[in-house]
Amino acid sequence: MTGTYIVGIVVAIIIAAFLLGYRNNKIEERLFREKCAEEFGSAPSVRLKKQRDDLSGYLKAHNDGFVIDDITWNDLGMDFVYDRINYCETSSGVEYLYYMLRAPRTKGLDSFDQLEKELSGLSDDQNMRIRIKESLHRIGKTGKYSIYDYLPLIDEVNPGSNLMHILVLLVMVIGLVVMCFNFMPGFLILIISMAYNLVSYFKIKAGLDPYLVTFSYVLRLVRGAKELSDHKDSVFSSEISEIMESIGRLKGFTRGSFILMSGSKVMGSGNPLDIFMDYVRMLTHIDLIKFNLMHRKLKNEIQYVHKLTENIGYIDSVLSICYYRASLENGYCKPDFENKGTYEIEEGRHPLMKEPVPNSFKAEKGFLITGSNASGKSTFLKMCAINTIFAQSIHTCLAKSYKAPAFRVFSSMALKDDLKLGDSYYMVEIKSLKRILDAVDDNSAPVLCFIDEVLRGTNTIERIAASSKILEFFANDARKIMCFAATHDGELSNVLKNYYEVYHFEGELNDNDVCFDFKLKKGPATKRNAINLLRTIGYKERIVEDAEEMAIRFEKNGVWSL
Repeated sequence: MTGTYIVGIVVAIIIAAFLLGYRNNKIEERLFREKCAEEFGSAPSVRLKKQRDDLSGYLKAHNDGFVIDDITWNDLGMDFVYDRINYCETSSGVEYLYYMLRAPRTKGLDSFDQLEKELSGLSDDQNMRIRIKESLHRIGKTGKYSIYDYLPLIDEVNPGSNLMHILVLLVMVIGLVVMCFNFMPGFLILIISMAYNLVSYFKIKAGLDPYLVTFSYVLRLVRGAKELSDHKDSVFSSEISEIMESIGRLKGFTRGSFILMSGSKVMGSGNPLDIFMDYVRMLTHIDLIKFNLMHRKLKNEIQYVHKLTENIGYIDSVLSICYYRASLENGYCKPDFENKGTYEIEEGRHPLMKEPVPNSFKAEKGFLITGSNASGKSTFLKMCAINTIFAQSIHTCLAKSYKAPAFRVFSSMALKDDLKLGDSYYMVEIKSLKRILDAVDDNSAPVLCFIDEVLRGTNTIERIAASSKILEFFANDARKIMCFAATHDGELSNVLKNYYEVYHFEGELNDNDVCFDFKLKKGPATKRNAINLLRTIGYKERIVEDAEEMAIRFEKNGVWSL
């Protein structure tokens, strides 16, 4: 009777643990659905912050067209812009969204029509959004590394033969049979064969760990994809059709995968059955046998893993764009791609500014922008560049309207000395400009470039002479390149007035304080505020007054003197 009671208690505990786990899962699911509803219309929450610095795995595997280079990406602060629009739940999603921003389209712009249909459907159907979010959340993220760090290894590893593992298993079976007739010899055969497996297991398994990370994420991809395939009524019918094909081709890989992958590795569980199975694997090597079989299947069907990753990443990214659009308090517009050579933004805003001042312009040739420090020149250039990238990647512009052809975007703005190469600031600057000059020779799409303070790293005379000729070159072929340049050198306004539209930003001096309205104005700057800015932040009055007098004397006689 005592034994029966003990068994009953154990069974009751197991059932209670199962019911408690089931209840907790349901609570977590409900809380996640509520969180998804709350996040729609808000900035990304902390839980959605990217988990690693390098998100370029998918980009590197699909780098077959124009890509925003590192200089431009860093100039525009695109890592921070990416963080603002990233609502992705999966590693496939965060990498695909990064790819979209780094590789804006320069052709095939009609395909944005499909994106708009999907975004419209998601925006109108909260239940669909949340159901898809749940499926993506269960797939989750790989953590520190990209799946593209591991997939190439599948082709490199040679898993070897299962012959030795199977022979040892046969020896164990023989030992069990012998034990039935002569216990001690059979027991010794069994113990020796199990000891051999136990000793050799960890050495072999250690070499497989990198591949198990890949296997685990692929299994999660497949399981999440099966859930997504149930949403046949969603806006992603074509992607789900491809997902179902990929799942079908990977059935041989997933079948019996529990033998290799414990629940803790695949789904994060830690139940006693998984622990028991770990010991079975150590003693029998059944997981090593299964690894070899799964590896061969995965190697043969690796293209479908890539396709599955791409489709899931795309769905996650589109959902992220939908959430981003909903969070924009001042609204957005869909870009209008025109081939007339006109570049026009109405009430354009910078995506990272809390209270952005909108600016409008229409450009048929390059812009030369003058004005003092802190007046808004650099922010205006970045606003234009980011909206252009947004237009050709996520089809969303922070403006009242956006009209332009498709561009390849380059910038030369926030440069630094390169200590590793021993390059001075000026050397870094002219190399940066040279890459834009070289890009003009590629006729794939016109170049749109943004240059802040042309050749600031050298003396005034040579700066004006060299920068005038560089900017003249950019202006001579408007079909291939449109340049927006900001400068403190008022002389450039006169030299290049026939080649560029001249605009400016400036502030007003009120009670010894410089106030900026950050509005783009026609014509060259008429005021200087740099010296007055010294006064506003507390420089000694003598320094400020002497500097003003020196500037006045130079304007009169063209000679500098203390």
